[in-house]
Amino acid sequence: MRQLTEEETKTLFSKLKLFLEENLKYLIDREDEDHVFRLQEQRIYYMSKSVLDIAQLFGRDELVSAGIFVGNFTKAGKIKLHITALPLLAKYAKYKIWVKPGGEQVFLYGNNVLKTHIAKMTENTPQYQGVVVYSMTDVPLGFGVVARSTEQSLKIQPHDVVVFNQADLGEYLRTVEEKSEF
Repeated sequence: MRQLTEEETKTLFSKLKLFLEENLKYLIDREDEDHVFRLQEQRIYYMSKSVLDIAQLFGRDELVSAGIFVGNFTKAGKIKLHITALPLLAKYAKYKIWVKPGGEQVFLYGNNVLKTHIAKMTENTPQYQGVVVYSMTDVPLGFGVVARSTEQSLKIQPHDVVVFNQADLGEYLRTVEEKSEF
C-alpha cells in the first residue's frame, strides 16, 4: 500500500466533496484516531493509522484488503466510488433524500429515484449534488447524484427522475447473481 500522490488526492477529495461538502474535513481530522487513505492496485482504502501499521507488516502480494474500500481509479484517472463507501458517506453527508417504502425496492434494483418515491429531501439541495438515499427508517440504501434541485423537484411530473443511482445495497446481490449464471 502506498500513499496517494498529490494529484490522486485532489481527484479523490473532489469526488468526496461532491457528497460531503465541508464535512470532508471530518474524515481526516478525527478525534478518536488519525485516519488515512491508501492505494493498492488502483483501489483506494480508508483506514486508521493503527490498521495501517499492521497492514504494512504484510507484503504487497499477501495483502488483499485493509480498512474500508472506498473506490478505485478508472483507466481515465477518475474515481468510481463503490457501495462499500456508503458508511462513510452516510455518516458525513450534507444532503440526503428519504424514499418511501415502495421506492426502496425500486432503488435497490438499481433504478433511479423518481419524484413519486421521495418522502422528504434536504432543503436547498443544488442540482448535480451528491446525496445519500435513506429509507424512512433512516437506513442508508445507497447514493447518487441529484438530477433536479429541491426547488425544481417541486415543479416536475411525478415520474421524472430526481436522483441518478450511482450505487445501492442491491448491487452486491446483483453482482453475485451475474457471476453465478456462468
